[in-house]
Amino acid sequence: MKVISGSFRGLNLKPVPGKNTRPTSGKVKEAMFSMVMPYFNNGVALDLFAGTGSLGIEAVSRGYSQAYLVDKAYKAISVIKENVEKTHSSDQFKILKMSATEAIENFSENQVKFDLVFLDPPYRMKITETLIKDMIDKDLLAKDAVIVDETDYEVDLSTIPEITLLKQKDYKDTKVALYHFGGE
Repeated sequence: MKVISGSFRGLNLKPVPGKNTRPTSGKVKEAMFSMVMPYFNNGVALDLFAGTGSLGIEAVSRGYSQAYLVDKAYKAISVIKENVEKTHSSDQFKILKMSATEAIENFSENQVKFDLVFLDPPYRMKITETLIKDMIDKDLLAKDAVIVDETDYEVDLSTIPEITLLKQKDYKDTKVALYHFGGE
C-alpha cells in the first residue's frame, strides 16, 4: 500500500495486522481521488474510520493543510501513528482513538469544521446517513465540503436536502459516492 500522488508520493504505508481492517484498495483509492480532485480546496480533511490512515495521508500529500485520523481500534491507531511518522509531517495530522460518534461530539465541542470527509465504516454498520446528518446538525462541515462515502450497498441520501450526489462509481463489491454539502 503506497501514497499515490503528491508530496508523499511512493511512501509505503504499513497495513493493520489481522482481518478486522479492510484497507481501501489502490485502484479504489486512486478512483476516489480522481473524483475528488476537481473539488479540492486544500482545507481540513477527516478520515472517520481511518484504519491505516491512508486516505487522510493521501489528502495531505495532495495539498490539504491538515487531516484528522479517527479509529477506535488500538491496532489501527498504532499503525496510523507509524504511517504518519513516515511522512515527517506529523504536525499536519491529528490522531484520535475513539468511535465515530465520540469523534463527532469531540469535533462539535472544539468547533472543528471539515472541507473533505472520508466515510469508510465497516460495511456491516450501514451508518452513513446517520453520520452525515450528525455532522450537519453539529455544524462540522464547511461550506462546499465534499464527502466521500465507500460502502458495499446502495445508499439513498435523498432524505438529506443539504447534500447533493456529485458522482458515484462501482468497483466489484465497493461503491464510492461523492457528495457536496452546500452549507449556509
